[in-house]
Amino acid sequence: MGLQAIYLKVKPEDIAYIKFIFESYDGVGIIRTADRKKAIIVLLVVDSLLPTARQILESLERDMPLEETAKPVDMGEDWFMRELSSEPG
Repeated sequence: MGLQAIYLKVKPEDIAYIKFIFESYDGVGIIRTADRKKAIIVLLVVDSLLPTARQILESLERDMPLEETAKPVDMGEDWFMRELSSEPG
């Protein structure tokens, strides 16, 4: 079972709302902040739920700007993301 990371540039005021939406879809994805200054978040999704996560993102895009982006060079001090990036595979 793999884990996909989708990095998104969003408006800072939308981060909490996006997190709330994904939390309401129990188990679809986890939102972490990848770069606070640039308002880049990462959505972590299990491979089998990727189509569902993409549908949720498409729905959110109707209400707010979301821009898929590359992984930030400096992930900051988030221990969880640091652990994920150090895992093989």
